[in-house]
Amino acid sequence: MKNIYPPAKLGILGGGQLGSMFTLAAKTMGYQVVVLDPDVVAPAARFADVHLCAPFDNQAELFQLAQCSAVTTEFENVSAQAMLDLAKQAQVSPSGASVAIAQNRILEKSWIRRAGLETVPYREINGVQGIDAHLLPYLPGILKTATLGYDGKGQTRISALEELSEAFSRVNHVPCVLEKLVDLRAEVSVIVCRSGGGQVAAYDPAENHHENGILAYSIVPARLPGTLLAQAKQIALKLADALDYVGVLAVEMFVVGDDGRLLVNEIAPRPHNSGHHTIDACAASQFQQQVRLMCGLPPADTRLLSACCMANILGDLWRADGSEPDWSAVLEHPRAHLHLYGKAEPRPGRKMGHFTVLADTADEAYQTARELHRRLQAK
Repeated sequence: MKNIYPPAKLGILGGGQLGSMFTLAAKTMGYQVVVLDPDVVAPAARFADVHLCAPFDNQAELFQLAQCSAVTTEFENVSAQAMLDLAKQAQVSPSGASVAIAQNRILEKSWIRRAGLETVPYREINGVQGIDAHLLPYLPGILKTATLGYDGKGQTRISALEELSEAFSRVNHVPCVLEKLVDLRAEVSVIVCRSGGGQVAAYDPAENHHENGILAYSIVPARLPGTLLAQAKQIALKLADALDYVGVLAVEMFVVGDDGRLLVNEIAPRPHNSGHHTIDACAASQFQQQVRLMCGLPPADTRLLSACCMANILGDLWRADGSEPDWSAVLEHPRAHLHLYGKAEPRPGRKMGHFTVLADTADEAYQTARELHRRLQAK
């Protein structure tokens, strides 16, 4: 990869909150940004130099995006082929091949195991003929569609074969994986930064708490044994190397059993919700890293500068008449940092923003974040 410097033009597929935060980082660093997104009011469009308002498979607009010096993506459910085509004209990261792996749970789990890493015990289900007694060892379990599932979507908890058949029918018999329920003790994620030359850096693992299948809080440093956290970092770095990955990669893991065994859950080929704390609490944010790595530059410093907790803000907090929550509780706190994404339409479960609390300890940050979130709900 060649080094690309400002004021070069960078392109991104997707203009949601991740695209918006990427655009802000790139503009701050002196680059121009072109965003391709079909949403007229895409959050990133507020900051981009050019908004190509068209479907992601629009060939004319993809040609325009290919005129950029480098191109990236803010989410995995884009056309991997489009990214391969863009790579013929521009510097593209992550690669279309990496995106194709990340957007299919079956390919993803195969790659994780090929790298010599453990996943939750699972079986592929590609048709009703595959639902029989050989799946009993994987029950109770969770049925997940192989593609397009995120934030708990496309997932059903299963306890019996009859339920499995019904759930498989509800998803129209698309390819799925059945994952055995494990003795889950904690969830962690590691954000890895890897250059085209193989230079790597990783942020400290985040301890993640979910509610209704959606990330609610990320606590850093994770309140888990240091040996386990060091192992989590090594697993994430090993996986990035196995994929010959270029860019920012999030690796989510389960901590299971009394012995605290780490199982890789899934990967995301982009900055991640659990890495938003890096904007306020680290030497360089995950979005600055995304810019650097797509431009052929080495990873920046990943040091954690303060214990912190990131809390998601969902559309559930908006009032029935559409009015916003009272932000005073967060804005008046001297160590809380509010980030709103500028989305026009709040909906239950939709990520509308987040805030990050800095503190002297992880426990203090988590408790403060929970209290501030409660105050947002009460107003």
